[in-house]
This record gives sequence, C-alpha cells and structure tokens, in this order.
Amino acid sequence: MGHGDMSRSENRQVAVAAATLGPWRTAAAVGTVVGGAALGVDVVTGHWSLDILAGPVGLGLFFFFLVGTVGGRLRKDDGDRRLQRWADAHPWQSALPAAGALWVLNTLAMTLLGSSGLIGALFTSLLPAGLLLAIAGVVGSVKQARKRG
Repeated sequence: MGHGDMSRSENRQVAVAAATLGPWRTAAAVGTVVGGAALGVDVVTGHWSLDILAGPVGLGLFFFFLVGTVGGRLRKDDGDRRLQRWADAHPWQSALPAAGALWVLNTLAMTLLGSSGLIGALFTSLLPAGLLLAIAGVVGSVKQARKRG
C-alpha cells in the first residue's frame, strides 16, 4: 500500500492507527512520574500560584507523548507489521497525531489549570508540540535511513 494509492483521509486514518504502536502504558507511567516530580518541586520550593498545576501537567503530557511516539518508532516489529512499515516509510506524518494531541491537551491544561488565555495558550503550546514532532520525525527518519543502508 503506497503513499500515492491512498486518499488524504485514508492517510490520516493510517497515521492515527500507526500512533497506537507505541508503548502507551510505559508512557503513562513516565508522564505521571515527571508530572508528579515537577509538582513536588513546585510545592517544595514554594512556587505557589494559581497555575501551579499547569506546568507539571504540561511536562507530564510532553513526556507521555514523547515516550509513546518515539517508543513506537523504536519498537522491534510488535503489532501490525503493515502499520509499522507505513510508519517507518512516513516518519513525519506518523508523528503528527501525537503532536496534534499534545498541542490540544497542553492548550487545555494551560487554559483550564493556569492563568493563560486561549490565544496565548494556543501559541505557547506550539513549542512543545513542535519539539515532539521534530524529535519523533528525526528518530523515524534515522531509523528509515539505517534500514536502507
């Protein structure tokens, strides 16, 4: 199933399906530990404010998606091999669902748990989402290049 054989809608569906290949239970544990540690540091250092939860939740979300997405790229042929091959052939496109989800969830966390307005949170959340996309895309591209070589 080549990239040119599918419609845009089918490509999006395959990208979302490929995102399920990651080690999401491990990612949830890592995200929880990182978020909890960040909250503990804020509490211990006296960094008290209305948005004491927004920063730790954002960090937890970032590491959750980072471990889940990059872990899915580095796994050894677990799960559906067709999805794995598609994700290997399209490293940047397969990282988009996780980056988009991080962007939306981080925006919500900053808006609901913090003192940011919606527009400010949308733009501020672009940085971690872009960083996640860059890391996952580069890891996938390097994996693809090593398979060819």
